Amino acid sequence: MSKKPIEYTTEVAIIGAGPVGLTIANYLSKQGVQVTIVEQLDSLIDYPRAIGIDDESLRTIQSLGLVDQVLPHTTPNHAMRFLTPKGHCFADIQPLTREFGFSRRNAFIQPQVDSVLLQGLKQYEHTQVLFARTLEEFSQDAYGVTLKIHSKDQTQETIHAKYLIACDGGNSVVRRTLNIGFDGKTAPNQWIVIDVENDPLATPHIYLCCDPVRPYVSAALPHGIRRFEFMVMPGETQEELSKPENIAKLLSKVLPTTDGIEVIRQRVYTHNARIADKFRVDRILLAGDAAHIMPVWQGQGYNSGMRDAFNLAWKVALVVQGKAGANLLDTYQIERKDHAQAMIDLSVMAGHVLAPPKKWHGFVRDGIAYALNYIKPIKQYLLEMRFKPMPKYSDGALVQDTRKDSPVGKMFIQPNIQLENGQTVLLDEVLGNDFAVIAWGVDPKWGINEANMKKWQSLGVKFIQVIPAVQLSNDQRKTFENVITIGDAGTEIRTWFGKTDQAIAILRPDRFVAALAIPQTMNTMSQQLFNKLHVK
Repeated sequence: MSKKPIEYTTEVAIIGAGPVGLTIANYLSKQGVQVTIVEQLDSLIDYPRAIGIDDESLRTIQSLGLVDQVLPHTTPNHAMRFLTPKGHCFADIQPLTREFGFSRRNAFIQPQVDSVLLQGLKQYEHTQVLFARTLEEFSQDAYGVTLKIHSKDQTQETIHAKYLIACDGGNSVVRRTLNIGFDGKTAPNQWIVIDVENDPLATPHIYLCCDPVRPYVSAALPHGIRRFEFMVMPGETQEELSKPENIAKLLSKVLPTTDGIEVIRQRVYTHNARIADKFRVDRILLAGDAAHIMPVWQGQGYNSGMRDAFNLAWKVALVVQGKAGANLLDTYQIERKDHAQAMIDLSVMAGHVLAPPKKWHGFVRDGIAYALNYIKPIKQYLLEMRFKPMPKYSDGALVQDTRKDSPVGKMFIQPNIQLENGQTVLLDEVLGNDFAVIAWGVDPKWGINEANMKKWQSLGVKFIQVIPAVQLSNDQRKTFENVITIGDAGTEIRTWFGKTDQAIAILRPDRFVAALAIPQTMNTMSQQLFNKLHVK
């Protein structure tokens, strides 16, 4: 006897319970949007995947209220060292800056963080996660998206949603069904990942050894776990390499002894570098690996997906809530596609450094890198990871500023700030999850007319005045109604404003600078931004 079909009505359906889908679901849920996640597997993936999480991703998780649960599963300030075949370090990347409130490079174990994101959804009554569901078909019209799925017991289920976000990986069923191109290359060599319990080396960073015979990676992870990655040679198979004697043979290349080694898991995988032709088809959007996949060498596959999540989630929330028009969603591809391609290119380049296409390339690489490491500006360039392309949006959900070195389109800093009660916190704890207008010393509301003020209030804006922290105790200082006053605990915010001639920065929910203004232009700038956001 067949079971009665089940129907669900939701505002946003998400295919895929990976980090991108879970992050988008948490943000939307926190904003009061009804969400349904559909996942084909019975539970979260626990096999080897990402091991590097950056400061931008941690800032995204902070916006979900979950960063305190995630940080204990990370190792901050995770250095990356490239070694010659003889073990000489020719490039040492130790990012020590904290522009966005967290260490720039952190080691982590992805399943543990994914679990935190999943647990975070349990606090939202209007959000549900459906595991062990297979997507049969989907369709869309002017009013929404309909998904046909079935459970393991073949119960037929239908989901009606306003929007569908496909986070279903590099082999995305949604992307393929929509016939969206996925251009790029697949690397000729596979790699085997081996995770080992009770780290036998205990060296606290990640090492990439450019061995011309068999390149390998050795990475220290939290909780005493060590990850090894070895290039798979032609003719080798996962079945053969996974045999205990062959695992031991691989590990003997990097360990003094393999006696008693506790292998947690191993997996062979392929490096791809591909990007979707488009990220949106009407009410369906692609995010994460469904939109772009890249080699692992800079740890940017995971982090690029998290950038997608933060960029897209706040826009979907505004559209679903009727605060902005659907055209706002077009800015997602405008802002994200070029940067995703830049990260793919960086990852491919790093792979060529580790395993050059030709043997003589390795000799040239070692000689040049050795010399450059002794030139101070270049060494600093490596140490601070300035080679990593930071997102910089020149068009999209912002008011363009053509002046050289304008911060518009860049992420705003996150220093420690001081509250009026004397407490010190990171800036985002004050910003919240909506728009913020932050001003150095002046009234950020000055000059905004009543009509534009209503629009700002509909967007949940926070008006923030920043002053030197020492002035907070001055009883005679000028205060403004409905304005939060915070103290610049160091000099970071003052220095940031000192690089521009504008007193006010308008920040988007994803912490990017949407516009700059002075009090006299704030009203006009607000209207220009509302037009770009398609605010209703």
